[in-house]
Amino acid sequence: MKVIGNILWIIFTGLYSSIVYFLLGIIWCITIIGIPFGKQCFKFARLAIWPFGSTVDTNFGKHPIANVLWIIFGGLEMAACFFVIGIIWCITIIGIPFGKQCFKFAKLSFMPFGSTIK
Repeated sequence: MKVIGNILWIIFTGLYSSIVYFLLGIIWCITIIGIPFGKQCFKFARLAIWPFGSTVDTNFGKHPIANVLWIIFGGLEMAACFFVIGIIWCITIIGIPFGKQCFKFAKLSFMPFGSTIK
């Protein structure tokens, strides 16, 4: 089921999302100050390509200042968008697995620094 879910995810949204996050990571890494933020975009790109079967573990205490900056400059809005999209997916029974993946993205997008994807 994970493989089928990942294939459907890649077809409908994963490939495009992964490319966008990868390009954003490259743009962030062009500047010296943006390298840590670019690395987080690469983390999103990895999760966007194969989310089913992956877990996200957050650790706010590992980089609290970076996480607070991330939340202030877009992380809260990004997490809220993923959360709302997840709720919309969960309204239909067939979309519940995709909604769960959106909740996973919301968790990662709220506090990416110190988070690991397994």
